[in-house]
Amino acid sequence: MRVALVHDHLAQDGGAEQVLRVLAEMYPSADIYTLLYEKRQADQYFSGRVIKTSFIQRVPGGVKHYQWFLPWMPLAVEFFDLTDYDLVISDASAFAKGVITGIDVPHICYCHTPTRYLWDYTHRYIAELKYNKFLKKIVSLCLNYLRVWDYQAASRVDYFVANSQLVQKRIKKYYKRQSEVIYPPVEVDNFKVGEGEGKYFLIGGRVVTYKRFDLVVEVFRELGWPLKIFGEGIDLSRLKKMAKGAYNIEFLGRVSDSEKAELYQHCRAFLNPQEEDFGITVVETMACGRPVIAYGRGGALETVVDGKTGVFFQEQTKESLTEALHRFEQLSFDTSVIRYQAEQFSRQHFEAQFRDFVERALNDFRGK
Repeated sequence: MRVALVHDHLAQDGGAEQVLRVLAEMYPSADIYTLLYEKRQADQYFSGRVIKTSFIQRVPGGVKHYQWFLPWMPLAVEFFDLTDYDLVISDASAFAKGVITGIDVPHICYCHTPTRYLWDYTHRYIAELKYNKFLKKIVSLCLNYLRVWDYQAASRVDYFVANSQLVQKRIKKYYKRQSEVIYPPVEVDNFKVGEGEGKYFLIGGRVVTYKRFDLVVEVFRELGWPLKIFGEGIDLSRLKKMAKGAYNIEFLGRVSDSEKAELYQHCRAFLNPQEEDFGITVVETMACGRPVIAYGRGGALETVVDGKTGVFFQEQTKESLTEALHRFEQLSFDTSVIRYQAEQFSRQHFEAQFRDFVERALNDFRGK
C-alpha cells in the first residue's frame, strides 16, 4: 500500500512535527509532502526520506519568510499530485488537510486544531498584529478568503482524528464534522523520574505571544523565585526586556532533547500559562515525575489532575497564578502517581490506537 504523509510545513519543531516523526516511522516507505522545509529541521529527523515541497520552497524568501506567502498556501497544497497513492494521511493544523485526492483514495486527517487564527483566535490575532489599521484591514480580508477555503478544505477529508477532546469540539463547531480522539504520542520512555524536590521552576517551548510567558515573567519578577526559560521565538526579546534586572530569571535559549529532559528532572514544577490544544511539554514534565502548574483550560484539563499531578489557576492574571503558586507550596506530590498519568499518553498507546483507526477507516471506505 502506497502511503503519502502531508504536513503543513517543516519550519519549526513543535508538537505537530513530533507527530509527523512518529507517523513517518510507522510508515517507513511513505513519501512526505510539505509546503516547505527548513533544511536543519528536515535533515535532523527525516534524513533519507522522500520529501516533496511546493513552489513556495523555491521562491526567494519562501522558507525564511514563509508567513508572507500565506495567501498562496491553499493553491500550493492543491498542486500536490497524490494520484499514485492508496492512502493519504495529513497531519494538519492549517493547510495540509486541503490536498485533493482521488475518488478511490481515503484521506485521514490527524487534526491538531482547526486553524486558530481563522476561527476562535481570529479577533485576538488581528489585534496583536504590529500593523496600522489599514494593513490590519487587508489582513482581515485575506483571512476571510482563507476561512472560506479552510471550511471547504475540511470537506475533502474522509475521516478526522482529533488530538484532544477540545479539538474534537472545535472540529464539530467549525467544520461540522465528527472525529475520534487519539492523543498525540509522547516519548515518555525518554524521560526518567527526577530525584529530590527540585531547585527551580521551569517554562519552555516556542516563545510566542499567545503562550503567555510574559505572565510568568511578571509574577516571578515579583516573587523572586528561581525561574528557567528554554526555547526561542518572536516574543523572546520582549520577555528579556521585561526580565531585565531580575537575576532569578534565566533564559537558556534552544536546548537539546537531552538537556530538556534534565531540566524537567530537576525542576520543582513546570508552568503552562496558556490554553493548549493538547500540550506535549506538560506530559513530558509529568513523565519525569514533576508536577505542572497550568491554566485550567484546554488540553491541560485532559492531562493534568488537579491536586495529584499539578495545580490549576483559573484566570490568566498575576493574582490567579500567584495564588496557584502559593497553593502549590502547600501540597505534596507522589512522583509515581505523576509518572503513571504521563504513561497514558505514550507513543505505544498512540501507535496502537492509530493503527486500529486506520484499519477501521479503510474497511469502512472500501465498504461504501
